[in-house]
Amino acid sequence: MNQTAASSVTYLVPQDTLVEAPGQGEPLELGARAGKSVLLVLRITDVIEQESLDVSIWGAEDGDNWGEKPLFSFPQQFYLGETPAAVHLNLRPEIKFLQARWEVNRFGRGYAQPYFRFGLEVQNLD
Repeated sequence: MNQTAASSVTYLVPQDTLVEAPGQGEPLELGARAGKSVLLVLRITDVIEQESLDVSIWGAEDGDNWGEKPLFSFPQQFYLGETPAAVHLNLRPEIKFLQARWEVNRFGRGYAQPYFRFGLEVQNLD
């Protein structure tokens, strides 16, 4: 990977973050990405069976007021893998910050606590 490509990647959720409960990532200031299209890549690297992960992306002008609904939600996830999604922030130029939030659910028998390792990458799309 060349230096330019490597520098165009940041994370809403660091790679291999362990989650066992609902939560949220740190706000990411978009800087030069504000008002542009970005590629979000959700990478699940570890999971146990009979559980689900719901990840949504929230936007804010100031890093404090996130509104009442997400900008984007990934489809519900159950398995290891990579799910890319283009988010067109040019439709919302006032958005200067992004934040990832997640819900986890465990169903079925056995261990009652959900367990996922995942990361959420932000790449330049333009």
